[in-house]
Amino acid sequence: MVIGSLRVHLEIPGNNSLKGKRRVLKSLMERIKNKYNVSIAEIEDQDKHRLATLGIAFVTNDTAVANRVLNQILDFVDNFGEVMLLDYMIEIL
Repeated sequence: MVIGSLRVHLEIPGNNSLKGKRRVLKSLMERIKNKYNVSIAEIEDQDKHRLATLGIAFVTNDTAVANRVLNQILDFVDNFGEVMLLDYMIEIL
């Protein structure tokens, strides 16, 4: 069993409320969950209007598949128009 994890630090430019943040993150998280069949949650920065940290986990039987899927998710997040990718970390267990 191979477990891939991805931690992404995001900025939501121009956002001034937690309600706006929740709307953007809900949309992004649902799209990722539906497209890639992964587990995803906001894991840090819950009280900050313009920052968010998401944790994403993917379970498979192949290290190459885990790497490929997590990199595809990273590209998806980077191209999502409402957030800016600040930093990320991929870990394969």
